Amino acid sequence: MSETSRWKKILPELLAVILCLGVLCVGVSLKEGYHMDELLSFELADARYNPWIVPTQPEGRLAKFVREEIQGDSFGETLMNLKSTVTDVLKNRGSSKLLSYKADVYEEPVWITSGQFRDYVTVDGSDAFDYLSVYFNVKDDNHPPVHFMLLHTMSSLFSGTLSPWLGCTINLICVGITLWLLLRLGRQLSEILGMEEQGRLLGILAVLLYGLSTGALASVLLIRMYCLLSCLCVALLSMHVEKWKEHGFDRSNKGLIAITVLGFLTQYFFLFYCILLAAVTAAGLLCSKRMRELWIYIRSMVVAAVIGLVLFPFAIGDVFSSGRGVEALDNLTSGFAGYGARLLAFARILADRTVGDLLLGAGCATAVVLAVVLWYRRHRGQELSMSREVRGILCMLIIPVVGYYLLASRMSPYLVDRYVMPMFPMIALLFALLLCCLGKRLAKTSGWKERLVGIGLMALIIVVQGLRLASYDGEYLYRGYGQQEQLAEEYASLPCICVYAGVGYYENLPEFMYYDRTLLVTAEELAERKDVDSLRMLDRVVVLIKPGVEEETVSSVLRERYGMEPEETLFSEGVHGDNIYLYVR
Repeated sequence: MSETSRWKKILPELLAVILCLGVLCVGVSLKEGYHMDELLSFELADARYNPWIVPTQPEGRLAKFVREEIQGDSFGETLMNLKSTVTDVLKNRGSSKLLSYKADVYEEPVWITSGQFRDYVTVDGSDAFDYLSVYFNVKDDNHPPVHFMLLHTMSSLFSGTLSPWLGCTINLICVGITLWLLLRLGRQLSEILGMEEQGRLLGILAVLLYGLSTGALASVLLIRMYCLLSCLCVALLSMHVEKWKEHGFDRSNKGLIAITVLGFLTQYFFLFYCILLAAVTAAGLLCSKRMRELWIYIRSMVVAAVIGLVLFPFAIGDVFSSGRGVEALDNLTSGFAGYGARLLAFARILADRTVGDLLLGAGCATAVVLAVVLWYRRHRGQELSMSREVRGILCMLIIPVVGYYLLASRMSPYLVDRYVMPMFPMIALLFALLLCCLGKRLAKTSGWKERLVGIGLMALIIVVQGLRLASYDGEYLYRGYGQQEQLAEEYASLPCICVYAGVGYYENLPEFMYYDRTLLVTAEELAERKDVDSLRMLDRVVVLIKPGVEEETVSSVLRERYGMEPEETLFSEGVHGDNIYLYVR
């Protein structure tokens, strides 16, 4: 095949991928603010040995120790300090200087400077590419480290910057790889299912269904590990399909092991999909009497598990003893009370983030009808053309997706889309496969009719998904937050008092990088504060009041206890529900 002919064959695939990535880039350009978990991602990735912002402890214990006891004026001095510390720990254990070191913990919240906030969520030259810091930060979280290390890499490449593009670029790369994998799966599945002439069409339909979905847009916009998780799940499926087709589970399993380890070190929900896919694969190999492949496959999965736990042993505690892990396990064992409502809630999320209620419902109903017809024909003793190889592939495609949905619906702490994001490309692939089967029956014969049906299906998907994207609900965009950042920049010379409930102040970290200094307090802490002088000496101060805080109470405390009166309302009902005022003495 000539180079020109090859480019003509792949041009539709290339255009489909470019269209999807272009639309997603437009979506990223509209993102202005962050979910608090997104800013927590930046802090875990970029704050040097300081995983949490605590108003009474601006600098963590380990961060203080590294600054005062490890970091030297030269690399050689730092290395010697590190060697002395390791020797001390090995010799004195619990009484070593490191393990007995104390942080500066204050009785009540203290002022935190704009520079300190900048250090929390950005990287400068001194802490760039410090992956050991990321590792120590996330060991106190409920997530493994791979995504945070990638985010730290982006922050290190663009030092001193906090921008949605840092995290969303990682997600765009992951979506790009996922789209390529969907094209690859289209060819792989078409060969196994006897649809060789429709391999490229199957891949393109899957790419358009996923890449132009609101689910792909949400996955790209959310700066967390779920887009990477989706990519690794699709990569794992593609590798299993290839090895199933080639009878290759008994050789060259390094890639399979690597993807499994990376998935485990990205998000623990990967285990839902991985274990289910492994179980289906093992059962298929057993039924097909491919015993050598079975034992080597099991060995490879065990090796992957060992490597993952050796690299991040804190995963055991995250899953079995952390608050989030215990909550998930309790949900799993809590019986069926409320399970139906959770299943329905996640079904609505899946429909909204893929192709819509009507199309997804029709697709599921069609698939069920086809399955019943096949079962009935087999029950009547009719010979079916479906081979054991084909049945094995269909089980790989369907059972892990259904199982993931059932487990995620049961164990997820919140009814939000992030926990089922890995299902979005899988549903797109299954829906594309169904469309190809129906399209083949409509065309009946190959040739121009089949090409016409294929073009019609692509056009229909572009129109339907385009209209759905146009009506995207705006989640993870936080449009309007840019005005709050501009306001903070305008009043950068003033201090800010942020009165919050819970840990809501995380949403506003970009603003605090501008104000001269910020005091993070609850309404009760403000009313009972002992250090009144630092507030009474202020002539002008910006007061940011978060949702859930009684504003009249705050205003009364500022007036009666600190002698301040509101002069101007600077911003009302921000995207996070914030109200911002200028108070003067």
